[in-house]
Amino acid sequence: MALFIFMKWASLAMPMDRQIWRAFLWMVFLNNVVPFGLIVWAQGYVTSGYASIINAMTPLFAVLVAHFATDDEALTLLKVAGVMLGFEGVALLIGPDAFAGMSFYLGAQLALLMAALSYGVAASYGHRFRQLGVSPIATATGQVNASTILLIPTVLLIDRPWLLPMPGSGVVLSVIGLALLSTAFAYFLCFRILETAGAPNLSLVTLPVPASAIALGVFLSRKIC
Repeated sequence: MALFIFMKWASLAMPMDRQIWRAFLWMVFLNNVVPFGLIVWAQGYVTSGYASIINAMTPLFAVLVAHFATDDEALTLLKVAGVMLGFEGVALLIGPDAFAGMSFYLGAQLALLMAALSYGVAASYGHRFRQLGVSPIATATGQVNASTILLIPTVLLIDRPWLLPMPGSGVVLSVIGLALLSTAFAYFLCFRILETAGAPNLSLVTLPVPASAIALGVFLSRKIC
């Protein structure tokens, strides 16, 4: 809703072409439905530090996928070395404690790897929107709304929200914050960077995630306690 309001305010038209909306649905499947579902499930079995380190492998997958899927993102030794150096730096900063007990949750580890791979494929697939002439703000709007279309049946089937109590004001404000900052604004930046810098550079955003995830986890857990 926020993105539609912004597009209306900016006098931007939402593309209604069937081919573009098919592309939105595929992008949602690769960039939202698959990784979000796998990550949420896996984090019931592994630490947030370990999950964020696996998520930081997204740039490596993005570089490999972009090499085969695009014409302007050829794989080079320097790219691979840079991604691997960044990943090793993340693992070093987090420390070995994040890997405690990892051997007992092979299914969760594979789920996290598949989520990172899905993100890598989505980064390259996003090139289609530039070729189709869709602006970054329209791409962000189409993706999050297509995500709603795909996930509403799942929510109704699994959560059955009509059986749940009404959420409190804190929950409502949290959802609004996630919607406006972590989703609407974040996806606009995401597709703007994809359009100007390419898929591998976009995927580097996952490298700082472990540091922020650990810091926020420690801060919030202390506040809750």
